[in-house]
Amino acid sequence: MTSKKLEMVGLLLLTAAGFLIHGYHPYSEDAETYLPGIEKILNPHLFPIGNEYFELHAHLTWFPQLIAYSVRLSHLQLSAVLLIWQIATFFLFLLACWHLMRKLFPTVAARWAGLALITALFTMPVAGTALYLMDPFLNPRNVIAFAEIFCLVKVLERKYIQALVLIAFAISIHPLMSMFTASFCALILCIDRWPWKGASRRLRRAEETVSVAGSVAFFSPVEKLFDAPTAAYDKVAGNHRYQFLARWTWYEMLGALAPILIFWWFRSIAKARRWLYLELLCTGMMIYGSIYFAAGLVVSIPRRLEMLSLLQPMRSLHLLYVLMLLIAGGLLGEFVLRKKFWRWAVLMLPIAIGMWFAQRELYPASAHIEWPWAEPRNPWVKAFEWVKKNTPEQAIFALDPYYMNADGEDANGFRAVAERSQLADGAKDSGVVEMFPQIGDSWSKQVQAQTGIYNFQRKDFVPLQRVYGVSWVVLRQPGHADLECPYQNAVVKVCRLP
Repeated sequence: MTSKKLEMVGLLLLTAAGFLIHGYHPYSEDAETYLPGIEKILNPHLFPIGNEYFELHAHLTWFPQLIAYSVRLSHLQLSAVLLIWQIATFFLFLLACWHLMRKLFPTVAARWAGLALITALFTMPVAGTALYLMDPFLNPRNVIAFAEIFCLVKVLERKYIQALVLIAFAISIHPLMSMFTASFCALILCIDRWPWKGASRRLRRAEETVSVAGSVAFFSPVEKLFDAPTAAYDKVAGNHRYQFLARWTWYEMLGALAPILIFWWFRSIAKARRWLYLELLCTGMMIYGSIYFAAGLVVSIPRRLEMLSLLQPMRSLHLLYVLMLLIAGGLLGEFVLRKKFWRWAVLMLPIAIGMWFAQRELYPASAHIEWPWAEPRNPWVKAFEWVKKNTPEQAIFALDPYYMNADGEDANGFRAVAERSQLADGAKDSGVVEMFPQIGDSWSKQVQAQTGIYNFQRKDFVPLQRVYGVSWVVLRQPGHADLECPYQNAVVKVCRLP
């Protein structure tokens, strides 16, 4: 077998390992924000109200159109297309990482060690950012991950046209995250072309201009960034402390600062070994991490600059963590693991097993891999699927605003699974309010109208019907309302309002 074929086999095996270790939960977490936009394209009759909670995001990205077109071209069910895309994103990301590792390390052992480590840690939290390296569900971050790494490879190879095409694709799918990669690539260009001692000021200017100005262009006019936050925004921001670096815990702060020192150590090793690409990358990451850490502090301390937190500068840590783990794995492979199989097993197996158990703890009521053809195990998802099959497309639902945080719910989104309209929730929809404060007042009123819904009596549902047109509710068992409930299981019931 040729080396190219062996590489493909190795990448496919790592892709399968990553999928099996970290699981697959297609309707959880951010899927509630992104999937309804795809479902709306495929069936425009869906979601007569509440479109703002997914369409405002959808207008900034080509992601919904990409997945919807994939469904139409393949003639497959959306659930099957989501699975295929999820596996493809894992494979493409590892392929891009392989090409980068070939630039950074001379030995095969180092390259595979870097890929093995990052595969085992796909769902590792990135400091206090509420991000994983790769999510166990399809979203724009997963889709652009390969393009970001390939873009960096092309910059190192000085193939700038190809790098621009890749970053343009990434921007069309996820403008914010791709701008961090664009700024880092610009920084690498500055370091590569200019002498270090005379370039520090120009480096900082290039970094700040690309990252801040580019992100601002995608999200809102500059003058609006300094408007005083609304009451609804303040409520949301209080629950989303990960946006504000000054509110992080000490260990989360350490997770943002320690990598800068780690890259300094990596740089000294690369310099001693004359690994020029690795030295260049580490130098760039030290500056990149320092600038964004300072930016994160600036926007999270003075109240007048609080709205600049919409640019989420600390999400720059995602790229930093990816490169840190790749390089750490490469150095382990180069100096420790080498060709000793038992060493690989002693290091990698406990990490993989630990991450598998961590994911099982996060989704205790769901199957580890939620295959499209399998019956759902989660009682909430069972109820949501009944809603999809047995209620009118124009039906409007009310739920507890924080149902996604309930024990055993496993953060599955109602809109994403049931494909029905619901009043605003207090979990995922609040993230949309943080990005688009203009819908904050409407969101706050809808959340308040549903608060305490598990204790509602029949008369308490009348305002929901009169003001919002609610025709159905999802309640936890046993419930206190005298309602007709055509679907019930041990945990929840779906009831029709009279």
